[in-house]
This record gives sequence, C-alpha cells and structure tokens, in this order.
Amino acid sequence: MLERFYKYASLQVFYRCAAVLIPWLGGLTAVLLVVGLYGALVLAPPDYQQGESYRIIFVHVPSAWMSLFIYVVMAAAGATGLIWHVKLAEVIASASAPIGASFTFLALITGSLWGKPMWGAYWVWDARLTSELILLFLYLGFMALEAAIPDRRGASRACAVLALVGVVNIPIVHFSVEWWHTLHQGATVTKLGAPSIATSMLVPLLVMAVAFKLYYLTTVLIRARALILERESSSAWVRTLATEDA
Repeated sequence: MLERFYKYASLQVFYRCAAVLIPWLGGLTAVLLVVGLYGALVLAPPDYQQGESYRIIFVHVPSAWMSLFIYVVMAAAGATGLIWHVKLAEVIASASAPIGASFTFLALITGSLWGKPMWGAYWVWDARLTSELILLFLYLGFMALEAAIPDRRGASRACAVLALVGVVNIPIVHFSVEWWHTLHQGATVTKLGAPSIATSMLVPLLVMAVAFKLYYLTTVLIRARALILERESSSAWVRTLATEDA
C-alpha cells in the first residue's frame, strides 16, 4: 500500500499521469459547464421572491464551496509535506493557492452583486462575508509567504504551517450563519433535512458544483506540472524530457 502511494507520489510518475488526465478532465469540465449553465439560465424558473437575480447563485454558491474545499486540500497537503516530506504534496499546495484565491474572490464579488438588490448594499460586515474575506487574505498570505522565502523547501514548510493555522477559519465560514445573527441566508442544500430548493434549481446547481470541482482538478494538474518542471529542472528525467520534446 505504502509502496504504491510512494510510486504515484513520485514527481516524474505524477507528471506523466497528469498529462493523460488533463484532456479528459478538461473536456468533461467543458461539457458540465455547458449543461449546468443551460439548466441554470434557461431551464430553471425564476425565483418567486428574487426573480431572475437569484441566478447568480449558480456561480456564487459553487465558488464559495470551492473556496473552502481547496483550502482544506492545501492544509492536508501541507500536513503531508511536513510529516512525510512528500514533494508532491508541497507542489499540490502551491499549485492550489492561486486557484483557491480566485474562487474566493469570485464568491465575494458575486455575493456583493447579489447583495445590492437584496440588502441594498454591496457589502456589509456580515459574519459570513467577513470570514470569507479573511479566507481570501489567508490565500494571499500563503502566496506572499511562498514568494518571500528563497529556499523552496523552507517556503513550503512555512506555508504549510500557515495553512494549518488558517484552517481554523473554515468551520467559522461554514457555521457563521448558525453561530451568529447574520444577514446571509442559511443553508438550503447541505442542511440535515431535505434541501429547501426546487429540484429544477438544485440539479443545475449541483452540476455547476461538479463542473467547478473538475475545473479545479484540471487547472491544479496543469499548474502542478509546470511547478514540477521548475522545481526539478536540474533532474536527469527533466533534461531527458526536454531532449525528447526538442
């Protein structure tokens, strides 16, 4: 079991496997995005209270979910790198940070655009919004810290510690609407009972969520391959690969 794990944790093996997966994941992402957007913009009916403006949730909600998911991936990868010194884990954490920051920024922007007609303001210091903004700062801090430390392994260890410390913000973001009085609406999809959202709206929302997750997998593999080439530029297998491509 461990031998198999270490085999696929090899940067060289991962680099080649990722090259096979990327086209398939990218194609499936494109298909699901088209299907999800068609269901969200064409098939789903207007909301009886919010009208057409609610449709922003088909981008906002999956983006918010991904902002939390990717940070947890980074924290797990950071812990793996710290404990077992797995280079691939460090690469995954580094490759994930800009993608997670982008999803967090998108969640904040789309939330603000939705908040203006619903709350009368683009921004309020709501518990959910504030904790999501802190999450964006954690992503940016991760990237800034990585860029500030010249030694790559030292930067990876420092960033792993930051990711593990910052992961405490994840349950705060998720449960903020339950722990504090907040303008942000409560859970409609992930609550314990049946989702309080019509099936015609729920299905495209879930399709978009899967599409966003596959988009993350596609882009993190692309970024990871680029980082591997940068980190291992002096390795014999990379020089051989460059010779083959030439």
